[in-house]
Amino acid sequence: MSKSEAAALVPFAATLMVRDTCLCLHVQRAARALARHFDEVMRPLSLTHGQFSLLMALNRPDPAGLGAVAALLAMDRTTLTAALKPLERRGLVAVSPDPKDRRGRRLALTPAGLALLADALPLWVSAHAAVEARMPEAGPERLRAGLRALA
Repeated sequence: MSKSEAAALVPFAATLMVRDTCLCLHVQRAARALARHFDEVMRPLSLTHGQFSLLMALNRPDPAGLGAVAALLAMDRTTLTAALKPLERRGLVAVSPDPKDRRGRRLALTPAGLALLADALPLWVSAHAAVEARMPEAGPERLRAGLRALA
């Protein structure tokens, strides 16, 4: 097939239309930009935005099950297990057997993890407010509502 025949099958105008309208592309681009922003904010604490979210997901009165945390973060269990390892090595997270089902695991913040989260939260609050301030009025809540509808 020649280049002109291929161009007739998928014209450049289609590329521009997808570029300008694809929700997935726009969400991915925004997610990457936000991830870079929050990674930079958390860098002084040697945390990534993903690690901050994981620590925040563990900030609860009772240890959480691996499956519940994976569901909250929209991760599979294998990815969550890999994400936990550096936090365990730093002494921020404790993983223990589930007392009701020894096959399951419970996840909890350690005192060091809770202290780091307490240091990270003000950084996140400030950075998050700055991001929301860049959005049009009612934009942040409309965006959250739209994303919840898709999730």
